[in-house]
Amino acid sequence: MTLYGLLKTSALLLAASAVPTVQAQKRPAITGISHMCVYSADAAASDHFYGHILGAAKGLDTQDPTGTRYYLSPEQFVEVLPLPAEHTLSRTNCVAFTTTDAPALRAYLQSHAVADMSDMMTATDGSRWFKVHDPEGNLVEFLQAGKPAALPLSSRPIGSRIIHVGYLVHSRSAEDKFYRDLLGFRPYWYGAMQPDKTDWVSLQVADGHDWIEYMMVGDGSTSPLDSINAQHLGVLNHFSVGVPNMEKTVTTLYAEDRLSPRHDGPQMGKDGKWQANLYDPDGTRVELMEFQPVIAPCCSAFTAESPTH
Repeated sequence: MTLYGLLKTSALLLAASAVPTVQAQKRPAITGISHMCVYSADAAASDHFYGHILGAAKGLDTQDPTGTRYYLSPEQFVEVLPLPAEHTLSRTNCVAFTTTDAPALRAYLQSHAVADMSDMMTATDGSRWFKVHDPEGNLVEFLQAGKPAALPLSSRPIGSRIIHVGYLVHSRSAEDKFYRDLLGFRPYWYGAMQPDKTDWVSLQVADGHDWIEYMMVGDGSTSPLDSINAQHLGVLNHFSVGVPNMEKTVTTLYAEDRLSPRHDGPQMGKDGKWQANLYDPDGTRVELMEFQPVIAPCCSAFTAESPTH
């Protein structure tokens, strides 16, 4: 073989050997929110809230036999877990996002030196998932969906889409390194109660319209670090159910005696969307929110499309 032939063959072999490395480091799609995990001190009270007030369909927890799932749609649910003996101040256990390939996403994170990840796990419905902590210690799951749940015809959820989840954040820059730089989440909107502050930072998932909301405490927000108690934390750590029409939604809640004992709104949010709040028996806030804004938002324009349903 000529010298040219040897060089050409060597170049092809090097290119071929590089392909798996490039593919292994490509981030699989992160398409939306799977679920939120919350703690409950009273299973019967939580069942009334999630089953009757929210109208979600009760089902077995295929990830944790001690838990119960309440489905808003065949793909999205709230996972209710027994409150641990140590009575943690936070009633949030985890947030979970959907991905098209959980093992590949875990390998991607591992290739970027993300530590403290669980092994891959498989549920009885065929879903696959793993757990990791974000920079502030929040437990995050990434789930590759298995067989969708079969909801009974009698199911009447107040809304069928979890459009965002939010929780307390101390350092925006630290969280951005994980969600924006590593996972590809995209800016959506930010706002505050005062013009020179930042209280809420919304980032859409990389490959969908659902979003995560940093509920800022300290770090230039209007909430000081020493203001946090259990009730405040329940407001910050929340999930939001999208509804097409707030007036019809609230009318349904009143007419069917489905308002939680503690509730507020409806009111116009700073983002220009109608919203109302329900609270589960442990204080976790469930924010009902219209999909689309009806007036211009404060503070910043939307930089990505809002979900439509």
